[in-house]
Amino acid sequence: MILRTLLSVAEMERDMIVECTQEGKAYAKRNNPNYREGRPKAVITPKKQHAYNLLMEGNSYKQVVEMTGYSQSTLQRITRQIQTTK
Repeated sequence: MILRTLLSVAEMERDMIVECTQEGKAYAKRNNPNYREGRPKAVITPKKQHAYNLLMEGNSYKQVVEMTGYSQSTLQRITRQIQTTK
């Protein structure tokens, strides 16, 4: 009986948290024209731009990995990010 009581209190508390979160999002949407949900977009730093430029100059991924220290998957992600913003 005690366990059920504790579980129902925990469920009620969780519902309150979700409700407050939804109210906060609604408030932000109403009062902030720049509000966007989700993770912010990654910033293209000068180092990332340099790595992209090295790739566009004809260097292979392995060469750019050695020059910049980024992994190949990171370089592919940077390339995809820069090409979609153009």
